[in-house]
Amino acid sequence: MKIVIAPDSFKESLTALEVAEQIAAAFAQHLPDAEFVKVPVADGGEGTVQSMVDATGGHIIHKSVTGPMGTPVNAHYGILGADSPFGDNTAVIEMAAASGLHYVPASSRNPLISSTYGTGELICDALDRGIRQIILGLGGSATNDGGAGMIQALGLRLLDDEGNALPVGGAALAKLQQIDASNAHPALSQCQFDVACDVDNPLCGERGASAIFGPQKGATAAMVTQLDAALAHFADIALSQGYRDARLTAGAGAAGGMGFGVMTFLNGKLRPGVDIVMQAVGLAEKISGADLVITGEGRIDGQTVFGKTPMGVLRVAKQQQVPVIGIAGCLGDGAEQMLAQGMTAIFDIIPAASDLSLALANAKPNLYRAASNIAAVWCLGKRQ
Repeated sequence: MKIVIAPDSFKESLTALEVAEQIAAAFAQHLPDAEFVKVPVADGGEGTVQSMVDATGGHIIHKSVTGPMGTPVNAHYGILGADSPFGDNTAVIEMAAASGLHYVPASSRNPLISSTYGTGELICDALDRGIRQIILGLGGSATNDGGAGMIQALGLRLLDDEGNALPVGGAALAKLQQIDASNAHPALSQCQFDVACDVDNPLCGERGASAIFGPQKGATAAMVTQLDAALAHFADIALSQGYRDARLTAGAGAAGGMGFGVMTFLNGKLRPGVDIVMQAVGLAEKISGADLVITGEGRIDGQTVFGKTPMGVLRVAKQQQVPVIGIAGCLGDGAEQMLAQGMTAIFDIIPAASDLSLALANAKPNLYRAASNIAAVWCLGKRQ
C-alpha cells in the first residue's frame, strides 16, 4: 500500500514536514508494511520556502539584506534539490523574508519610503550563485513601490530629470524621468521567473495596490492618492521606454505593485501559488500509484477551496482518482465545501475545548492521536 502525505504547515506550531512525519508515524502503527511518501507543501504564502526545500532535498541560504525601512534584516531563501521537476538550479524566494510587514512596528510603517530593495538583493545573490530559475512568492510586504527597490538592487538606475538617482520608496517615483538598464545584472535576461500570486488587483485605481493594500501598511488617505499617482507615473515612464504595459494585468497590484515590477522588468509569469508549488515538488508524479492521499493545514474552512494547499492537493489527486483525507488543526465555517469538491473526509485534531495557546502547544500529540484514529478506521474499512 502506498500513502502520500502532502500537508501544509500548521501555523505557529508545526512545519509541513513535521506534520507529515507525525501522520506517517501514526499510520505506520497500523500499517507497518505501507510505503509512506512525505511531501511537505504550501500555497505560495508563508512557509513556502521551507516546505519546498524539505520536499525536494534542497537547502536554505541565509543572507543579511536591506529591510523595508532601510535597516539590515536577516533574510533567507531556498535552493531546491534535485528531487524536483524544476531541478537544482532553481531558487525559491518569499519577498516577505526581506521586505515583510512583520519587520516594521505599526507605529513606524510608512509606505512612502518603504522599499523592496532587500528582495532584489536576494535575487541578485541567487543569480550570482548561478541560479537561472527563480520562484518568487508575493505577499506580506511592507512596501508600495511597484518593485522599484527590487530593480534598483539588480542594477537598474531610476533617474530624475537632472540625471540623479532617485531614493528608494514609492513616493520618489513621482519624480522618475528615466530608467537606465545599462548596468542591470547580466544574468537577468537568462533567468526565468515564476511568480506565486493569488490576487488579481491591477496596479492603480480603486482596486489597485495603494487603495487596497496601502492602508494596512500605514498609508493615510492622502498617502494612498500620492502613491497611486506615483505608481501610474512609474508605469507611464516604463511604457515610454519600451517596457510592456502591465499595469492592468491581473496581479499587477499584488504586494504593493510588486506584481507589476516582476512582469514589467523581469518578464515574470504570475500563477496561483499552489499550482507552482505542486509542480515544483512533483506532486502528481509522487501520487501516481497511491492508494490514499492525506493533506491538511492549520484551519480548513470556507476559504480553503479558493487555492489553499488542501484544495491544490485534492485537484491533483482527483485527476488520478485517488481518495483524499484532510486533517486540520481546526475546522471553520464552510469546511464542508471541501467534501462537496470531492474530499473523502475531513477531521480536526483538537480532542477537547482549550484556548489557542494550549492547542498550539499540544499540536504534535493531538495530531498523532487523530491520525492514529483515522488510520484505525481506514484499516477497518479496508477489511470489510
